[in-house]
Amino acid sequence: MFNWSGGKDSSLALHRVLQQGEYDIDCLLTTASIQQKRINMHGVRLELMQKQAEAIGLPLMPVMLNDMPAMEEYNRVMGDTMKALSGKGITYSIFGDIFLEDLKDYRDGQLTKVNMKGVYPIWKEDSLQLLKQFIEQGFKAVLVCVNERYLDKSFAGRLLDESFLNDLPDGVDPCGENGEFHSFVFDGPIFKQPVAYKTGEVVYRKYELSGSSESVDTGFFYCDLLPA
Repeated sequence: MFNWSGGKDSSLALHRVLQQGEYDIDCLLTTASIQQKRINMHGVRLELMQKQAEAIGLPLMPVMLNDMPAMEEYNRVMGDTMKALSGKGITYSIFGDIFLEDLKDYRDGQLTKVNMKGVYPIWKEDSLQLLKQFIEQGFKAVLVCVNERYLDKSFAGRLLDESFLNDLPDGVDPCGENGEFHSFVFDGPIFKQPVAYKTGEVVYRKYELSGSSESVDTGFFYCDLLPA
């Protein structure tokens, strides 16, 4: 089972797994909002994610959650989902994480409870080199969400290409691993055909994000994508 966000890191990790042939991917699992029918944090419409999965040739398995779910709800729903998958004989859960140790520890701890093991195909690889690989291998993506603490509104809706890389401010991870931005991949070597989309409006939303010791208000610019 592959944990799928629809973005560049997921795409690179999936490409790596498919090339190596060590694991059979039965589905692309993603979390989505019950109210909005969009992918959590990325804001991509579930309908467009379905078209993306169809272009890849793997079934999409949405896990539906409330908007900005509390950790208790997230753990409960995801725990039930993973337990059901484990009961069907699935033993590995694959992620596109790169270097966030606390997130990896959390994932591995949750998986242990359902007798599953995490697999991280691009773990500890250099972010800049990964993004260059992404571009060189022919992947194409558009930025669908940018964190205003790191990037301005003009980055929302931009293509993830060499021009984007050249314009990244200092201190921003090239793969957005710290939550600086999120992307939607619409073409590349894992796709049978490109995913057709139209660019919609850019909207601004502000959230209160809880950290280990404090809560901060953080705003995000979302570029809406419409199925074409």
